Amino acid sequence: MRRRTLALLAPALLAAPALSACGRAAGTAGTPGAAPAGEGATVYPRQIANCEAELLVPAIPQRVLLLESASVTILDALGVLPAVIGRAGSFPAGYYDADLAARIAEIPALSEDIDASGHLMISAEMVIAQSPDLVLGLPDGLTREGLADAGAQVLIPEAYCTAGEPASLDDLGAQISVYGEIFDRPGRAAEVWEQLSARIADARERAAALPRRTAAVLYPSVGGGPLYAYGAASMATPQLAAAGLDNVFAASAERVFEVGAEALLAADPDVLILLHQGQEDAAVIDEVRAVAGLDALAALAAGAVLPMLFNFTEPASPLIVDGLTRILDLREGLPA
Repeated sequence: MRRRTLALLAPALLAAPALSACGRAAGTAGTPGAAPAGEGATVYPRQIANCEAELLVPAIPQRVLLLESASVTILDALGVLPAVIGRAGSFPAGYYDADLAARIAEIPALSEDIDASGHLMISAEMVIAQSPDLVLGLPDGLTREGLADAGAQVLIPEAYCTAGEPASLDDLGAQISVYGEIFDRPGRAAEVWEQLSARIADARERAAALPRRTAAVLYPSVGGGPLYAYGAASMATPQLAAAGLDNVFAASAERVFEVGAEALLAADPDVLILLHQGQEDAAVIDEVRAVAGLDALAALAAGAVLPMLFNFTEPASPLIVDGLTRILDLREGLPA
C-alpha cells in the first residue's frame, strides 16, 4: 500500500474564537466556495513547500476540494471550512460532533467509491470539472501537473510523503501552521496548536500513572486481504508513546508496511489498535482473528483491542489527539 493512496483511507475542532475543553468550538456558517477573510498577515502570492513540491498560492483559496478526510478538522478549526465546494471519499460521522457532521453532509459528495483497501476511486475529469483552486489529497489517477494546468494547487499531508523520518506529535503543529499560512490564519493556527498541546500534555500526565506496555497499530484489509502495520514514520508511534505504549514496530523506518502473522506473534503486543474505514468493530476484530495463528495474541485474549477510525491516528490532524484520548480510555479500563 503506497503512501499516497493511504492518504485516502478513511481509512473536531471548529472555527470559533475559543475552543472548549474537549477541543471544539462553534462552527462557522457561510456559502460554500467563499472562504472567510484572513488576518492580513500573509503576503500573496505565496510559495508553500509540500512533499518535495512547491505550491504557488495566489490568494486565499476560495474553491477547495476535499479528496481526503483528515483535512476537515484543520479547516474547521481555522474557520475556513466554508471554502470547501465538494468532497470525495469517506467521511464517517464518527469523527465529528453532530454540528460538524451535519455541515459536512451538506457539502456535495462527488464520489464515495472506496476500494477494499480504502483507496478513493475518482477521475481527473470529475475533479477538474469542479474548478477548484486548491485540492486536498491526491489519489491515483491524478497528478499535480494535470491539476495545476487546470488552475488547482494540490496539498498532501506530509506524513504520506516523508520517507524514513520518525514522526513526532510536533508534526501536527507544523501541519496546522501550513494551513494557517495558506488561508492567512497564522494567529488562529497558533491558538489551535496551543490548545491541542495542552490536551497532549494532559494525556501524557494520565499515561504516566499507568504501567508501560507495548502495542501495535494495524490496518486489516477488508475481505481477508493483507494486514498492515505502522512504523516509526507513522503518527502511530508518537501517539502510542504519549499514551505510555511502545510501538513494537518502531524499529521499522517505514510509515506502513505489510506484516505477517509470524512477525506479529513474535512481537506479541499487549495492546492492539485496529484502524478501519467505518466497519463494525466486531468485523474489524474478526479480520485479524481470521489470519491463521493470530488467535494466540495476548491482546486478543485479554480484550486489549481498540478498533478505531483511521484518521484518529493518521495523518497529523486534530483527530489524533481525540485518538490519543481513546487509547488512554482503553488503557485505564484494563487490568493493571
